[in-house]
Amino acid sequence: MSEYESVSLVKPEVFIYRIPPLSTNKGHKAADWNLDTPDWTGRLRLVAIGKKLELRLEDKGSGQLYAKAPVESYPGVGVESVSDSSRYFVIRLVNENGQTANVGLGFADRGDSFDFNVALQDHFKYLEKAAEIEQQSSQPGPQLDLGFKEGQTITINIGKKRDGGASSTSRPKPAAGAGGGFPLLPPPPGPGQQTRPRGQPGFDLIG
Repeated sequence: MSEYESVSLVKPEVFIYRIPPLSTNKGHKAADWNLDTPDWTGRLRLVAIGKKLELRLEDKGSGQLYAKAPVESYPGVGVESVSDSSRYFVIRLVNENGQTANVGLGFADRGDSFDFNVALQDHFKYLEKAAEIEQQSSQPGPQLDLGFKEGQTITINIGKKRDGGASSTSRPKPAAGAGGGFPLLPPPPGPGQQTRPRGQPGFDLIG
């Protein structure tokens, strides 16, 4: 399956120059190029292919590919700034056979070159952030130690007790004659009173 492509930047007009070999350690200077007569004019697109970034130079009308430059880092050998201008860069073109050529890249407006700078920086900052998140997610998190350490004890209180082991919480005594209990017997008869057999009516006969 091919990797997903996304366009990071499009500029409808850029200029390409043949540049002389670098002769000093001070870097490239745009003043050494023939800035008034570019060797090619066309459209620039920055295309992200997965984690890779590719600079493509295309014909403004047909969109046909003219050349491309893989950008593996920024700043780096793929795209370099010049020492005397913010509108010009040196890019390394690579063909299908792996042959390379350094050429000059120029923008007509500083705003376009600023956008170019920002798009390059944003791409590689995103890759750095994604790598950090992936690394953090692969590291195991801290584990909780729930075991007892040597000499450690734990005390649990389940209510206070009174003397004799009775619980401090006492239940209320049931009331006399409450439902479910046995009825109390009547008191014994006093002196001079007759005892009625059980089952007789509770009154005295007269006569």
